[in-house]
This record gives sequence, structure tokens and C-alpha cells, in this order.
Amino acid sequence: MGDPSKLDLLVVGAGPAGLGVAIAAARAGLDYEVVEKGAIVNSIYRFPRGMTFFTTPELLELGNLPFVTPYAKPTREEALQYYRRVADTHRLQVSPSERVESLAREGDGFTVATAVERPGGAPLARTRSARSVVVATGTYDHPNALGIPGEDLPHVSHYFDEPHACHRRRVVVVGGSNSAAEAALALFRAGAFVTLVHRRERLSGSIKYWVKPDIENRIAENAIASRFETEVVRIGPGSVEIEGPGGREEIAADAVFLLTGYHPDTDLLERAGVRVDPRTLQPEHDPRTFETNVPGLFVAGAIASGSDGNRVFIENGRFHGTAVVKTLVARAESLAR
Repeated sequence: MGDPSKLDLLVVGAGPAGLGVAIAAARAGLDYEVVEKGAIVNSIYRFPRGMTFFTTPELLELGNLPFVTPYAKPTREEALQYYRRVADTHRLQVSPSERVESLAREGDGFTVATAVERPGGAPLARTRSARSVVVATGTYDHPNALGIPGEDLPHVSHYFDEPHACHRRRVVVVGGSNSAAEAALALFRAGAFVTLVHRRERLSGSIKYWVKPDIENRIAENAIASRFETEVVRIGPGSVEIEGPGGREEIAADAVFLLTGYHPDTDLLERAGVRVDPRTLQPEHDPRTFETNVPGLFVAGAIASGSDGNRVFIENGRFHGTAVVKTLVARAESLAR
């Protein structure tokens, strides 16, 4: 499609949505490449060990490659293995450990500057030219901060991995959705003394159907302590200060997990000229083609929905690439006439 030194398409992010774009591009014969600051499906890699997906395996599939599992709901470990197989089966052109520093519209395309991580050495600067760019960076790398004193202390985390290190320790989990409920249960079963703090009067209705009764029963029997309609106002070295219906209270805490959701980082898009709603963090784009207000610059996956994490999942975000590539191919065919 023209200048051989310029990619037809550069994809930023190798999550399921980014891999879906790559598969569609490869099938259309486009010269493409995917750059990923971590590993492929890096967000899934950072999910808690042993996590079970809400959905069934066929709704996570890419490129007509079956997701085979003996379970009704696949696990994190199975998903990692599956998406590695997707990348290998389709021979996807993915460059891992490469962070995009900037992208700018220049002439009939974009200049994309990246930094390639090198073990034991300074990052290697690299520049590419591409006619079109898809940003599929998701939201999981950017937790919603509470903005309170002590949030940056070493025993405080916005991510939960596994519970073993918290055996017989006092742990506060903040949040009321799936992440918080599953973490609280895992910690409780690993022998931690858990208190769940949530700013609303009840847990989210979107909690997985097999998790919700479990967490509700543990709270009802006080196996997991709870504080609803309550917010954390300060975190100290060994305690958490909260404020709720009964006023202020201090809870002992050896570890704190702030599982309060995530949001997209729109800085890269905004610096490239994309208009972003300051309230919803949703990039301006055509919902049929996923092209932003900057011609040739597209979004795919969760970032397309901004901070509303209940609109785009792997199940529907995996198809965004088909719409993007269909648009690019139609545009190229129109210019060739």
C-alpha cells in the first residue's frame, strides 16, 4: 500500500483487542506491527493468580482458534496460554517491552516514537512511520487513586495477586465490586483477618454470580468484617482511618488493597489531537469505525468506552479490529480507483 518504509498500521497495545486488530490486519494483507510496553495480554498477566473469568471460553476466542478448557469458566492461567497460542498460530508481529512515548500526525500518516526496554541497559529509542495507528491500551494500568494521605505507603497496593503473604495478618480491602470481593474471600481463606470497606450501602450487583452469595454469607457471619457507606480518609503505617455512619474509626492494618477500579490514560491520544470528554474520559470517535477526530487514528477495546468499565469487555472489544481494518481497506480501495 505505497511507501514500503511506512507501515500500513501500527497497533499500540497487545491485549485481546490489539491482537484482534493484528489478526484482521494480517488477513487483509496490511503491513502492520503491534508494540506492547509489557508482555502480550499484559493486563491478564497482572490479574490475580487463579482468577476465574466471568464469561465462557468461546467468548474470549480470537482468529477462529478454539479456546479449549475442561471448565465452564476459564482461568487466568488458561487465558495466558491461549493468547500465547493465538500470537504464535497467527504469527502476529508483536514487539514486547516497547513503550510508546509519542505519536504525531505528519503528512499522510504518523510518526511514532518508542522506548525499547533492555535488561541492564538504558531504553533504546526507536521511531516508526505508519499511515494509521490504533490505540488499544485498555485501562488496567491506571488505578483510580483515592487521593488520601498514605496511599503511597509500601504496604498499600491497587492490585491483588495472591494471599499467602497475608496469612495471620490484618488486611483492609477497599471496594465493592468483583476485584474487592474475590480478594477479600481469598485473603480470608488464606487465614488473614479481613475488613472490607465500601463507600456504598451494599456490594455491586455486577459481582460474579458464584462469588456474590459467598462474600455476602461471609460478611453476614462476620467471618469478614465490613464497613459500608464508609470511606478511607487516611492510611498510616499500621492502621487505616475511616469515616462512616458512626463517625471516624481507626482499623489496624498490616496490608491495604485499594481495589477501586481503573481508568484509561488518554494523555497519548490528547497529545496527538484527540478530543477527550473530561468527565467520562471517552475519546471522541465514530462508533462504527472507531476512528477518532484525528483522521487515521483509531481506538479499540476498553479505552473506547473511557472510564465506564461496564461497556467494553474482551467479549465485544475483540471485534473492534474488524471494523477498523474494514475501514482502512475500503479507504485504500477508494484511493486506488
